[in-house]
Amino acid sequence: MGGQEERKPRNVYILLTDTGTLFTKLIKSFTGAPYNHASLALDLDLHRAYSFGRKSLSNPLAAGFVEEDIYGGIFRRHPDTRCVLLRLSEEQYKHAGTVLEGFGRAGERCKYNLIGLLGIALNIRIEPRDRYFCSQFVAEALERSGFGLFEKPPALVAPHDFLLHPGLDKIFEGPLYEYPFLDRELLPDSAAEAEHAILMATESG
Repeated sequence: MGGQEERKPRNVYILLTDTGTLFTKLIKSFTGAPYNHASLALDLDLHRAYSFGRKSLSNPLAAGFVEEDIYGGIFRRHPDTRCVLLRLSEEQYKHAGTVLEGFGRAGERCKYNLIGLLGIALNIRIEPRDRYFCSQFVAEALERSGFGLFEKPPALVAPHDFLLHPGLDKIFEGPLYEYPFLDRELLPDSAAEAEHAILMATESG
């Protein structure tokens, strides 16, 4: 994490997280993996992060392609979120951006592939058209960018597979809000805000 990378964050990053929500705890009970959500990020400070997940904090079933708010949203409601950030090569940056724009244009047509999670558990490829779960989306987006990481199809890629991949550099692992390249001005900066975040996390389970 040298200063040169901080001035020119042109790499593609994979962010794996564990928010501790009831949904992630349920997945974790099946996978036993430390991280069960994957996102694709285009900058070192994580302002631009994309995945498939919930569109509404109050309704986890309303899910699809989302531009994630690392500084607010579900991550702010779960301040104990842990993460690991993995780095890909710089030459994939422009290609990945174009692919993500395509997902964005698809809009509401893209839905969450909930049944595909069962497919991973059974090692069965389940991929309805325009439906993705988080790690399937990351693997698919990278494959479309010309950077296929795995021999198996995206519908069988779990978040933990990225963590085990020898070609990815681990930049950081630990509590999300201790990640050194976050924009500190956007984080809770008072005891009241921190207490409110913890209270919200407790109420949401």
